[in-house]
Amino acid sequence: MRPAPTILHLDMDAFYASAEQAAKPSLRGKAVVVGGLGPRGVVATASYEARRLGVHSAMPTAQARRLAPNAAYLLPRFSLYRTVSDQVMELLGRLSPLVEPLSLDEAFVDLEAGGTADDPASARATGEGLRTAIRAVTGLSGSVGLAGSKMLAKIASEQAKPDGLVLIEPGTERELLAPLSVRILPGVGPATGDHLRRAGMTTVHDLAEAGEAELVRLVGKAHGHGLYRMALGLDDRPVVAERDAKSVSVEDTFDVDLHDRVRVRAEVERLAVRCVERLRAADRSGRTVVLKVRRYDFSTLTRSETLRGPTDDPTVVREAAGRLLESVDTTGGVRLLGVGVTGLADYTQEDLFAQAADARELARRAAEHEAPAAEGGAEETVPEPAADGTEQLAARRWPAGHDVHHEEHGHGWVQGSGIGRVTVRFEKPWSAPGRVLTFRTDDPLLRPADPLPLVREPPDYSSWPASLPKSRSSGAAFSGGEESSP
Repeated sequence: MRPAPTILHLDMDAFYASAEQAAKPSLRGKAVVVGGLGPRGVVATASYEARRLGVHSAMPTAQARRLAPNAAYLLPRFSLYRTVSDQVMELLGRLSPLVEPLSLDEAFVDLEAGGTADDPASARATGEGLRTAIRAVTGLSGSVGLAGSKMLAKIASEQAKPDGLVLIEPGTERELLAPLSVRILPGVGPATGDHLRRAGMTTVHDLAEAGEAELVRLVGKAHGHGLYRMALGLDDRPVVAERDAKSVSVEDTFDVDLHDRVRVRAEVERLAVRCVERLRAADRSGRTVVLKVRRYDFSTLTRSETLRGPTDDPTVVREAAGRLLESVDTTGGVRLLGVGVTGLADYTQEDLFAQAADARELARRAAEHEAPAAEGGAEETVPEPAADGTEQLAARRWPAGHDVHHEEHGHGWVQGSGIGRVTVRFEKPWSAPGRVLTFRTDDPLLRPADPLPLVREPPDYSSWPASLPKSRSSGAAFSGGEESSP
């Protein structure tokens, strides 16, 4: 524990949904739900307007639609979220060399290591300056928690939501934690929470009063020791600048179970290519390819193959995933597929023998495919897609919420598509709510587009945070849990 609240935790407010509201003027102040839109879709993020209706993250989208039938349901735009996240992380990097990202919208910052805070006054000034800078650069709001440990800083940011700042004064930790639920502590999930509740412990105060020996008896030595320390407000975990990723993976859940083996193989190969794209974006390579298959009965199978050396070659990963698929029975149907790469490394080992074998195998398959036509046999034909297949293709080309550009009407976003039509609202982040027009899905003047920045001309923060106060101040009093005005 530190004697000053110099660990900062930033959590962007309803990040995906807030970014969509900032990008789409017509959705500001309205319920917005971002996530999968199919029958098996899951909510990724809900705006605060949707949360007031009972919608929350990880809820099935079908249930969310029943609770908020008039909300806007949008598919995620990760390219936009990553861009905004990069802007936020760049601002955090100006505060300290020790920034520990937890996700696209959440991070810890060691202000003491950056020399930007050493007491409550300078810590608060830094936190408020950060919130102002984030809003100016991205147009979004973030909640900030400040404390002498990572655990308490995260708890403070939760109390600050939405769009606030909470500073926990050193010495007030136990008083603050005592009435809170045991679920507020890291590592206490639903199962552990229920176990403690059955033992008569529902608040952090109950854990502290029970004592270390009782907690060790209930949940084991390692967990019990850590739980008791956290109940006392003790947390010595440092802010770690780099969190080494152990794997890279992608997966898709399908609206309708896949039964066609050829379609399953094609989806696996598509996922393998996406996985390699993420691998290369992280400047990594991997040695082990993993295939995940969730079948119609919810049984989940994983298969893996370890290569001769690390690779970021899409052909190698695709072929390995295909070989793994051969060992999985998909007769009853497949509801989810995933491809991942583990055993990550910072280099690629070129396996010339494996590549040569792959080339020979591809050549053999090509020859087998062409042989019937050369011998005068019947040529293999691909069946025409059904009507519902056509609609699925249209939905993939024109996803709800994604950006488009029309040669006559300019930039807009897809409100929905179906029956051969796509409906577009034409507006920009800095414009007034725009008009809505409908086009044929094959309109030659309409094309997918990249997201626009949320702020047309972000201010120059190249010299920030040089102006923030860094010296100790006297006579300033800050109470634990005080929230700033938005």
